[in-house]
Amino acid sequence: MAGYTRTFDPSADDLTVLTRPREDLVLEAASVDEEGVHRFTQEHGPFVRYERRVEPVDRGRVRETLDFELPTWTWRPLLNLGVRGSLRRPPPSPGKMPWWAPPQRFDARSAQVLGLCAALAVVTGYVGTLLGRTMTFAADEFHLDNTAQGYVLAAARVGGVLALALTALADRRGRRRVLQLTLLICIVSDVLGALTPNEWGLAASQIANRGAWAAAAIVLGIIVAEEMPAGARAYAVSLLAMTGALGAGMALWVLPVADVNERAWRILYLVPLLMLPLVLVGCRRLPESRRFERPHQALSMRGHYGRLALLAGSAFLLNLFIGPVTQFQGEFLREERNFSAAGVALFALLTSTPGGIGIVVGGRLADTIGRRRVGAVATAVGTALTVLEFAVGGLGLWAAATLGTIIFAAHVPSTTVYGPELFPTSLRGRANGVVTLTAMGGSVVGLLAAGVMSDAFDSFAPTMAILAIGPMLMAVLIITRYPETARRELEDLNPDDRAPAPVAASPLAAGTSPSTSVESG
Repeated sequence: MAGYTRTFDPSADDLTVLTRPREDLVLEAASVDEEGVHRFTQEHGPFVRYERRVEPVDRGRVRETLDFELPTWTWRPLLNLGVRGSLRRPPPSPGKMPWWAPPQRFDARSAQVLGLCAALAVVTGYVGTLLGRTMTFAADEFHLDNTAQGYVLAAARVGGVLALALTALADRRGRRRVLQLTLLICIVSDVLGALTPNEWGLAASQIANRGAWAAAAIVLGIIVAEEMPAGARAYAVSLLAMTGALGAGMALWVLPVADVNERAWRILYLVPLLMLPLVLVGCRRLPESRRFERPHQALSMRGHYGRLALLAGSAFLLNLFIGPVTQFQGEFLREERNFSAAGVALFALLTSTPGGIGIVVGGRLADTIGRRRVGAVATAVGTALTVLEFAVGGLGLWAAATLGTIIFAAHVPSTTVYGPELFPTSLRGRANGVVTLTAMGGSVVGLLAAGVMSDAFDSFAPTMAILAIGPMLMAVLIITRYPETARRELEDLNPDDRAPAPVAASPLAAGTSPSTSVESG
């Protein structure tokens, strides 16, 4: 239990506020006993236990006591501080949440599911960034130029086929089971990567890794979308992105080890073994998605091709640019700016960490003012600043990288949440697998083009400027073709997921089955 006790002399206004039920982080139910003690319990909110008491003491003083307990796996040491601080202050206007909290109140289950998914996103963040961070060091051992690195990095994207198969399996067998399988594949494939004898062995291990990583990221996003309240889905996706960035940052913490000798980069591929207990325990505690367990229609993709083409095309355009930027940044810093491994790690940490600001702000704005405006502006402006990063040096390099990361990061929750939102339950995994496969295709084209063009230009700046056409076109699509989905229930966006009307019994229909088929988790 956490909370506080305080005794003070309240004014009349203070006493009125104290004895009024809160309606922000928690919706309180009030009662008063015979001794004049005001008791408040949780009617709706994220706590597994909650009680607030306001009682008179001597000489007009009152004592306020708060006891609360958040669910396990909700990062309680961190959240308790924010919750305690917010509940000590007078409640804002009814329904107004603290700046750090979701725009719409969670219940205890939603809070726990988000906490578990955020913890598992640390694993996906680490394994997802590993190949890009270590490729430049593996290239030294295997004697690869930029073109050859592009081939290896592109080959790993073949894993998109595996991602499609795994996400389709999540539509049939359940989200939780497939999530555990994908994370275990990530860990095993990285260990195999540490033992690889050459660049093609590394590429082969990362085909499995990349596919499983992509599937795990998709399934985490689907679970969150299916469990969170309608007004906080983008906020929840932003928290997944934040903890995923924490996992990616962990790879940077270890990256200086790569400077020890030519083969030391392999140590980074053994670190996921330390994450195995988190995967096993976290997936066991994670409940199956309520929407998957609820009876839902088994649908074909027919009728959803328009949305699929829109999201897949956008993902292709975005990854034409993002793939080369993330995978070749280390090579650019080492070869064109003469950074060491420690310097690359320091640069990435200092310039990418502020991206958390953009993720949090972008998630909140996407839930409050809408996805389209936030996504389009953040994509276009962030892309322009990222191109500038590859064109300037000195302080300009650091400033462009930092500001570009903050602004570009704001597009992540506002556009990523569309994938789970725009498809019904029985197609959600398969459709997002197709989008991811197409995104990886964009990365393949971008990586191959970036490798060849950077060798031809002997510079990454013109290469990135050309590839930036992709996300700029995506920004146009977002503002002109994307629907607005903020604060709408998934069943409103996907009417096929509404429970079918009951079929009246008829003597003529005795012994027959309804024509609508359903599948249950």
